[in-house]
This record gives sequence, structure tokens and C-alpha cells, in this order.
Amino acid sequence: MRSEEIKATTTMYEVLARYGLKANRQGMLCCPIHKEHHPSMKVYKDGYHCFACGAHGDIFSFIQDMERCDFKTAFAILGGTYEHEEKRSARIAIMRSKARQETRRAQEERSNKKKELNSRLISVYRKYLDRLEPMSDAWADCMNAMTLQLYIHEGLNEYEL
Repeated sequence: MRSEEIKATTTMYEVLARYGLKANRQGMLCCPIHKEHHPSMKVYKDGYHCFACGAHGDIFSFIQDMERCDFKTAFAILGGTYEHEEKRSARIAIMRSKARQETRRAQEERSNKKKELNSRLISVYRKYLDRLEPMSDAWADCMNAMTLQLYIHEGLNEYEL
């Protein structure tokens, strides 16, 4: 929100309530800025004025006086955001989205390469099984290797629907 929007939606009475302060029926209260014991601060809908210490202003200056901070901090306390921060947040969100897409694409590419290599190995082992003498040591080694690749193949394709 911008400062004009905050001023339009937040009254001085709401700001006082944040600090546990309440004005009397005439809109007077003891000034919390210079800590007095007699009502000398007049509160209006959009501002205040202390007749004793001379403090006056709007909701932002009241928070600045109470918190002893600058306008930027008071603005943030009241929920304000700067336009350039909103644009920056939007740019960051876009960059994160692009990074997620790039990561997802790279993962898919790696997965596709693994699947392709796995399929090639299975076909090579099948060819060798046809050429080798059944139940020989070489045939058993090839069968074990192909079984392993078939198990990996099943895991690689398990989550595809």
C-alpha cells in the first residue's frame, strides 16, 4: 500500500489503540511523547496536536515520535510497501519460476538420457544372450547384467503415467 492508501484506511484512533492509548470524549489524552499527567494532546481523525510540547502531525509522524524511527520504518509498521519493492518481488518471483523450469527441464533431460542408455544396454545384453551358449559362465554374467538393467528400467519408468 502507498502512504495515501494507508492514510485513507487508518485513523489516528486505530494507531493510538495499537499503543494501548485511548482519547476521552473530547479527543484529549495525556501526551505519550513527553510523558505528562494531564491531557494536552488533541486527537483528530487523521492527526494529532499536543498543546504542551508542540508535537503534531499525522499517523506516520506519531509512530515516528513513539518509536523514535524514520518515516520508512513507520511506513513499514503501518503495512506500507514501496512500488520498487513490489516490482523487485515480482522480478524475483519470475526469476525463481524460470529457475524451477530450467531445473525441471535439466532433470527431465538427465532422466531421458538414463532411460536411453538403459534401453541400449538391455538390447545389447539380449543380443549377446542369443549368441552365447546357454548356462555358460559368460551367459550367466550377461543374464545377471541384463536382469539388473531390467530392474533399473522398471525404476526409471515407475512414476510415468
